Amino acid sequence: MCGIVGCIGHEALVRFLIEGLEKLEYRGYDSSGIAFHNGEEVKIYKAQGKLINLKNLLNGCLSENSNLKAGIGHIRWATHGVPNETNAHPHISFENKVAIVHNGIIENYKELKKELIEKGYKFSSQTDTEVIAHLIEDSLKNTDSYSAAMRHALKKLQGAYALGVIFKENPETLFAARKSAPLIIGVGENSNFIASDVPAILEYTKKVIYLDDNEIAQIQGSSYKIMDLEGNILEKQVEIIPWEPVAISKMGYKHFMMKEIHEQPDVIRQTLFDKLRCFSEPLHLPEVKLTHDTLEKLDRIQIIACGTSLHAAMVGKYLIEEFIGIPVDIEASSEYIYKRTVISKNSLIIGVSQSGETADTLTAIRQAKSKGSHVLVITNRPDSTMAREADSLLPVNAGFEVSVAATKSYTAQLMAFYLFAIYLAEIKNSLPQEEIEEYKKELLQLPQKVEMILSNKEEINECAIKFHNTRNFIYIARGINYPVALEGALKLKEISYINATGYPAGELKHGPIAMLDDTIPVLSVLVPGKVYEKVLSNSEESKARNASMIAVTSADDENLESIFDYIIKIPKTHEIFSPILTTIPLQLLAYYIAEYLGKDIDQPRNLAKSVTVE
Repeated sequence: MCGIVGCIGHEALVRFLIEGLEKLEYRGYDSSGIAFHNGEEVKIYKAQGKLINLKNLLNGCLSENSNLKAGIGHIRWATHGVPNETNAHPHISFENKVAIVHNGIIENYKELKKELIEKGYKFSSQTDTEVIAHLIEDSLKNTDSYSAAMRHALKKLQGAYALGVIFKENPETLFAARKSAPLIIGVGENSNFIASDVPAILEYTKKVIYLDDNEIAQIQGSSYKIMDLEGNILEKQVEIIPWEPVAISKMGYKHFMMKEIHEQPDVIRQTLFDKLRCFSEPLHLPEVKLTHDTLEKLDRIQIIACGTSLHAAMVGKYLIEEFIGIPVDIEASSEYIYKRTVISKNSLIIGVSQSGETADTLTAIRQAKSKGSHVLVITNRPDSTMAREADSLLPVNAGFEVSVAATKSYTAQLMAFYLFAIYLAEIKNSLPQEEIEEYKKELLQLPQKVEMILSNKEEINECAIKFHNTRNFIYIARGINYPVALEGALKLKEISYINATGYPAGELKHGPIAMLDDTIPVLSVLVPGKVYEKVLSNSEESKARNASMIAVTSADDENLESIFDYIIKIPKTHEIFSPILTTIPLQLLAYYIAEYLGKDIDQPRNLAKSVTVE
């Protein structure tokens, strides 16, 4: 969840470190810091809170110096120890020989810390990271090789790490290492870089090397070598990043979240591109490697995800069961990995993750693969660890998403499930061809219908003005839109900090209805179809308890005005595709409410974009 940058050989070292960290702010953080070698010693600057505090500190202490050597930077999301300057990274070793930044969790740090204290090492922070710095320094006493010291120390670590390391007595070299946490090397002209994610280096190079687990990189200004923990030199492929720097620009919008909401029509088009070629031809999903034989034997599907991706998975369950009749289980990744895994070679496991680096989901799919199950990954990052370890891949093509609150990636995940469900139905002949063709036609109309919602936001804005001071909010729906209620409530919680909860509408009277009065608004997702009358009835029950009522609906029903105080209209579509359209107003409502409350919309407190710790 933390962000790491590093550089060697670049004349504007400090500028790169700060700007690189700014590009990683979306990951979430509570403190920041940099370390660099000035030719004589390692200097460290750290600050609590936002990056502006570190920038102010540096402006008072430092002007750019072309003589600087290697440098590392970090933004920290607290796991061990409170968010303060002492616990902020980089950490320095006991005798000031090693400076280190770290993403991940060292599970055996208490045992290692005890051993080091017995050797005379003193600790200044509450973090697990400081243990690594001392451990590397201790290993240096038994070898004159910096890479050997790194390898010796890393073999003792249990848990996850992405590391950037510089040494006082070796200013011409930057070290990096990775295990179960993402880290890349950027290959430049007479300068090289490391980073947790692509945006940090995109302005400087598009050439990257993806480190794999248990690999160490020894990097200098014009060269690098990568080795395993035994010291064997590895050949690694240099890959080209397909994005341009403009992909992480706000493009005139006040917040990334609003920009990304407005990108959704194009995201849908991009997700469909080259997959839906013709109504009468089968969908083209070349990276899905399921054979006909595998599908014939398929008796169970499990979908594993966290947060917003879990809500997309719930829609996916509905679609797959509706289209092909195979039972689908949904599991929160954090629960899945700590219970008995009941799967077989005839099970399909689908992992869903925007970043492709979500620690719980990554662990879960590894467990599933060890049981012999086929693993399909739905992700926005085909360059991620999860994508690389999958048997099959369904990339969602949402482009880079900066705002912590997922919007366009969620819509793209929904689209991936629509495509996959239709793909299965075509292979298993579980739906009439005419029905499949109608579904394909409807998919192609969705971008235009989303644009219609985005061009008529006034009533959503008015609703936000009315309810931005409420402290509790309830969302209700049934059937395929129940996950939309959950996702709408999650969005409001994430960026406005209002206590919002989603319920199946029929469950309202089994407890939550006791909360209702004139201080709690109820938002009903109300789409014509098999559950329309039932949700309408549940809405009337809420109205009878004096709740303020909001509807998101495509219905032309004159009775709605007598029940709802606000009616947010969406274009008509087949009920089964309605989650794409009902989601958009809920994203906008959350955005406007958070904006009226003056919240930090793109970087809400306590949250991180890429959750790389369990």
